[in-house]
Amino acid sequence: MSLQGFEEVAITEPVGKLTMTVMDSKVRFNKATAVELGYPAYVKVLINDKTRQVALQACTGRDANAIKFSKPEGKQVSSVTVGNKVLVAAIGKFFTLRPAPEGEISYQTAAGTLNKDEKAVVFDTANAVAGTMKQRGRKKAV
Repeated sequence: MSLQGFEEVAITEPVGKLTMTVMDSKVRFNKATAVELGYPAYVKVLINDKTRQVALQACTGRDANAIKFSKPEGKQVSSVTVGNKVLVAAIGKFFTLRPAPEGEISYQTAAGTLNKDEKAVVFDTANAVAGTMKQRGRKKAV
């Protein structure tokens, strides 16, 4: 029996969608974003006011405006949350968050596209999807 015409099955898992979730006090990037960028310890955030896009680019800790991002592969078990107020404000200007009901948080999620040549992910804010989610963490005292 010949194996001519057969193709090997690629067993690497697809990473999934690249997403950025913007809330009023933080920005969250899903784990797939960290995976596709190669789990960088630091990234630079770039914005394009004309196209309303946000980009994350892997960099070193010595680069100007570098922010801490991911843990090494195997240690980054969930999404990456950035709470830097200047960064949240710079990205947040592209989004209008609706008021959320008591105990919930309003958010918008934008899809990203990988640019392998630049080691960057570009998020298009124009097609962001809005929603609300239950508030996590401690409950406020009543």
